[in-house]
Amino acid sequence: MSFFQKDLIQNYKIDPVLLLVILMLLMIGLITLSSASSAISENDFGTPFYYLNRQLFAVFLGSIGALFCLMIPIDYWKKIGPLLLALGIFLLIIVLIPGFGHTANGSTRWLKLGVMNVQVSDPARLCIMIYIAGYLVRRNRQLREGFVGFLRPMLVLGVASLLLLLETDFGATAVLLVTVLSMLLVAGARIRDFLIFLLSTTTILALLIMQFPSRMRRFSGFLDPWDENVVFNTGYQLAQSLIAIGRGEWLGVGLGNSVQKLFYLPEAHTDFIFAVFSEEFGLIGSICLILLFVTLIWRVFRLAIKSAKADHFFEAYFCIGVGSWLAFQVAINLGVNMGLLPTKGLTLPLISYGRSSIIMTMITLGILLRIYHELDSGYAPHSKSKRKDQ
Repeated sequence: MSFFQKDLIQNYKIDPVLLLVILMLLMIGLITLSSASSAISENDFGTPFYYLNRQLFAVFLGSIGALFCLMIPIDYWKKIGPLLLALGIFLLIIVLIPGFGHTANGSTRWLKLGVMNVQVSDPARLCIMIYIAGYLVRRNRQLREGFVGFLRPMLVLGVASLLLLLETDFGATAVLLVTVLSMLLVAGARIRDFLIFLLSTTTILALLIMQFPSRMRRFSGFLDPWDENVVFNTGYQLAQSLIAIGRGEWLGVGLGNSVQKLFYLPEAHTDFIFAVFSEEFGLIGSICLILLFVTLIWRVFRLAIKSAKADHFFEAYFCIGVGSWLAFQVAINLGVNMGLLPTKGLTLPLISYGRSSIIMTMITLGILLRIYHELDSGYAPHSKSKRKDQ
């Protein structure tokens, strides 16, 4: 605990815009969740605030985790990167062992830990991002000059992706692929190696989707959700989502007045919470929410640029990973809700119900706030994060 003591007497320098956007998204998420989940919560548990109370507890735990990470120097994350990688792979393996993993909706993604279920892809993604950021600093020259330097992180990514696919979690697999590949591309991976891996991965994923009839029906259903053979089957969620968004018009029907949340729209408080938000706050409210996400992602990438200019490349690569993850997951969730993409089962960060998701998101954002503090205050880490280009 000695590494906390020096920081406890410092004045923390926090990115005010990033912090304000995070708090605003959390507030909007809790308000929207309270409305979207009230009917199903009342029906299933006899109280309209069952899911809200559980989400509030998760936000409390996430806040403690974020504050904890705010006090930990980034140098320590770099040192324990290999241990975190081992932890991430361990979580992805143990969830597949009968008796440990919890299955819901045909996917085995959760570990039961007493007070809550943990979706293992959330902590595993953070662990892998930290490891990859450290690897890109240590082996940057090999990455830029030879295929072996590119192959090593691809082996890690391949193992993690395979385990996620065994859980039938295609959405988390896609997010992890985009996140790591974005980090590698920014770090200087050769375009040839990048394109070869991207093409082969896309082909493999397409073949795998074709092997699962339910996934294939879900993939093709979004193309015409109003087809009479689709609308009451795989296209039902999307059809109800589009109805909700259409009802919102310009200004919405008002907070709490959504009709689609009344057992018409499945997963109204998780995957399709944006549809309920659009119905209640309309196009204007939806644009404001999207602008908040754009601002959040912009501040993360801005922090990456600032870190790179200061030769803090571990921090820069980590920020690129976080920004890519948030941008991709937000885009996927909004695209699914609006019928632009097939259903993926990805939540809207900081908005949707999901306790492990919001806890890990807040912990990740806490690390970003620490990065900003160290850059702005001139904090001197124990070891350099400069790339080993020589």
